[in-house]
Amino acid sequence: MVIQKAFPLFLYDKQVDSHINVWRCTNISELMINEQIRDREIRLIGEHGEQLGIMSAKEAQKLAREADLDLVKIAPTAKPPVCKIIDYGKYRYELARKEKEARKKQKTVEIKEIRLSPNIDENDLNTKVSSARKFLAKGNKVKVTLRFRGREMAHMQANRYILEDVAKSLADVAVVDRPIKQEGRTLTLFLTEKRTQ
Repeated sequence: MVIQKAFPLFLYDKQVDSHINVWRCTNISELMINEQIRDREIRLIGEHGEQLGIMSAKEAQKLAREADLDLVKIAPTAKPPVCKIIDYGKYRYELARKEKEARKKQKTVEIKEIRLSPNIDENDLNTKVSSARKFLAKGNKVKVTLRFRGREMAHMQANRYILEDVAKSLADVAVVDRPIKQEGRTLTLFLTEKRTQ
């Protein structure tokens, strides 16, 4: 049996510019830059956003070199492909910063679980309902689980009213996301925050 070693997929190539050596990782992104662009003709946009027209990729690379910037293919599916003369490092930094900002603004919804038993006391139930209310106020979903053990399994359907009571007591702040469902030894109910419009 032959064991093959796994090697990293990064391939480095040394690009010799007029006065400096630049090491660049060829698969750093899905965008094609400089010598990777081999299209016969492209539509070129200048560094300040002006349209420079349709030309060959070699002419565009020459213009980019003269401006001491990179030629980046920004719309590969267009006919002809659209390339722009920009500072590639700065462009990548801006994209990463925008993605980070978008992730910050994105709200993650967690599912919080509240476990109940069929012989739960009324005060304990009220405590569980108040903690569910706090979870819903924070924007999380709540999974209410009613667990059965042993002989309690014979009375599963008779104890559905416990979950229905929880849903009624939270009706002012929550709506039923998924109705009561039996999953093995448990009955589950999903609640989400009521949207105000």
